[in-house]
Amino acid sequence: MRVTTFNILHGRSPDDDQVDLARFCEAIATLDADVLALQEVDRNQVRSAGADLTALAAEAMGAQDHLFVAALHGNPGVWMAADGDEQPDAAGYGVALLSRYPVTAWQTIRLAPVPVRVPMFFPGSRRPEMVQDEARVAVAATIESPLGQVTVVNTHLTFIEWWQRRQLRTLRQAFEARTTPLILAGDLNMGPGRAARLTGLAALAAAPTFPADVPGEQLDHLLGTPDLAARVTSSRAQRLALSDHRALSVDLRSTT
Repeated sequence: MRVTTFNILHGRSPDDDQVDLARFCEAIATLDADVLALQEVDRNQVRSAGADLTALAAEAMGAQDHLFVAALHGNPGVWMAADGDEQPDAAGYGVALLSRYPVTAWQTIRLAPVPVRVPMFFPGSRRPEMVQDEARVAVAATIESPLGQVTVVNTHLTFIEWWQRRQLRTLRQAFEARTTPLILAGDLNMGPGRAARLTGLAALAAAPTFPADVPGEQLDHLLGTPDLAARVTSSRAQRLALSDHRALSVDLRSTT
């Protein structure tokens, strides 16, 4: 079973600053993922041709089940935190989880942003800029897979380091009573050592993923419980024709 995480930059290529839907679908098909975790996903946004990128990805990979969950709704510049009560076709931006295998249960976990503006230093700036954090979300699926029943969680954490710990604590609490093997996938905005330490999970794949052209750090992760770590056969980070991140994949051998 191949599990892949990919921050898609709403389908945009930094090379030409365009969202080409045919290019997006080709990239998703190239990954050949059985379970696919996507971040920075648009739905009904003008900048991505008004497309439902999750539905397009599902068709491209042959997903049996898929779910998009908005972290924000509205449009760029006038974002509002999503709460799950939006209309089914409301414009949104968030994460998606797709599976070629049957999903027997879905779960959404809202991750609160920092409630106040915080100072951040950016490359080239001598003084910090005050920035407003944005709402985050995680989506989880219980999947009937060749490995047996597995829980896969997909999220995109805040870039504010001291708040990441709180968001991961929320996720740990949400799944502490689980009885299935667990995979945590997504853009965690932190390096591999810190990701393993804060989650208590093992790295299933290790490779730099950002920036896509000459990656110098791993922000994207596939982490799992020890029973899954023992089933890893291969992994890789793959540059595609879109996004400023590389897609990270792991292949896991089945129980038979």
